[in-house]
Amino acid sequence: MKIVADANIPFVKEAFLSIGQVETCEGRVLSPEQITDADILLVRSVTKVNASLLAQSRVKFVGSATIGVDHVDRDYLNKHSIGFANAPGSNATSAAEYVITALMLTAQRQGFSLQEKSVGIVGCGNVGSRVLKRLTDLGVRCKVNDPPRAAKYTDLDYVSLDEVIKADIVTVHTPLTKQGIYKTYHLFNKDAFSALMPNAIFINTSRGSVVDESALKSVIQKRQDITLILDVWETEPAIDIELLKNVSIATPHIAGYSIDGKVRGTEMISVAACKNFGYASHWHAENAELPVLTPINLTDQQIVLQNLSEEQLLYKTVLSAYDIVKDDVDLRKITKMPLADRAAHFDHLRKNYPIRREFASQRVKVTPEYKALSGKLTALGFNL
Repeated sequence: MKIVADANIPFVKEAFLSIGQVETCEGRVLSPEQITDADILLVRSVTKVNASLLAQSRVKFVGSATIGVDHVDRDYLNKHSIGFANAPGSNATSAAEYVITALMLTAQRQGFSLQEKSVGIVGCGNVGSRVLKRLTDLGVRCKVNDPPRAAKYTDLDYVSLDEVIKADIVTVHTPLTKQGIYKTYHLFNKDAFSALMPNAIFINTSRGSVVDESALKSVIQKRQDITLILDVWETEPAIDIELLKNVSIATPHIAGYSIDGKVRGTEMISVAACKNFGYASHWHAENAELPVLTPINLTDQQIVLQNLSEEQLLYKTVLSAYDIVKDDVDLRKITKMPLADRAAHFDHLRKNYPIRREFASQRVKVTPEYKALSGKLTALGFNL
């Protein structure tokens, strides 16, 4: 079988070797002509999978190595008996670690302790639930808003959107839905942003269109006390430069871009494709050879002499494991580029994103007297 795959799916040739021959392509500009004779199409969120793309092809299975599905016309796939699988939860740990890192950097910059703040989590699925657990383990007070889950489960004390945005920090982890009673398109509009608490911190790592960016720009002209952390943008890849200038931490839709998460996504769609066509699945995430990281040494005499508090050491460890500042700096280079080059720069950063490992792949050496710190590092997933 012929397989056409986004070149940004790691180990895709190895994972699908037992099924057929893989031909890689640029996902953002994938054309119908490129998949005319393809049996399997493998994409990420930058490819719109719909009738316009598939009508003239013989594709019988589509795999999306992403957690979101708003880029896929599943009604069309069902109507034409085209199999489909995505990778829910594959990059959830990575996205949660992005939020934790961004918050610790912000706490360090603004001089507060996370334990002093309350956090409102909008959407408590794969990502939101991981953010909730990590923050709770760190002793942070959290409120959760998730109407679809609240209608089915009683596992948490769910609150309304009006209540959750009264928290000091609001972080968004919803899918993008444009219809129905749980519509999230422009969920955060002028009213929602205006209702944020004084000196609020707002984080969006879900989908850009969950935020009405025009409304956000209008509000922040009057509410410069709001700290914005945005990884997703409504008009990707041609993002709003004026909005970017008002964002504290800005990144190019890479919150879930750890290599660990990407590899899990590859495995999930590989297993699903094999099942769809009746093949045995031979490739798994543990088959991928990933780089081994140098341990973070908190027992180093140079660090001890700095007399850092346990909280400062915690922040130092997290920011050593993931350099979120570099991601921010790399995106801001877009502001000095000609208009015609900006979208390409955004996509270049995503396509050529450096290897980033999750906290679980990172060993930390810490002195025995820091028991509380050791517990927090373990809660965040680090190996001691």
